[in-house]
Amino acid sequence: MAAVRYLVSDLDRAVAFYTGMLGFTQAERWGSEFAAVRRDGLTLWLSGPKTSAWEPMPDGRSPEPGGWNRLAIQVANIDAEVDRLRAAGVTFRNEIVAGPGGKQILAEDGCGNVVELFENAKH
Repeated sequence: MAAVRYLVSDLDRAVAFYTGMLGFTQAERWGSEFAAVRRDGLTLWLSGPKTSAWEPMPDGRSPEPGGWNRLAIQVANIDAEVDRLRAAGVTFRNEIVAGPGGKQILAEDGCGNVVELFENAKH
């Protein structure tokens, strides 16, 4: 089984975002620091600050939420999805952009992690 791990600063907030806003279901919860959520065959591990995933590296670097790598979720109507999420208070890093493959926008999960919403181009 493959999974994606996101570091989150607030587990309750992250679980609420992924289950309430993006249609994931909570599959596991281990106390106040770790949860696994699932959608369409994808398992997303949400690791709070006290999990081993946050341990500093031998060279002193410390893992943290955010960056530009991201989970991408395909949607049928990006405009409607963005309107729904904005109305619910979700923050976006940009506006919808279009390219040869379709349209995308980058949402934040409330902990600094990016989720790309992507609508395939209609050919």
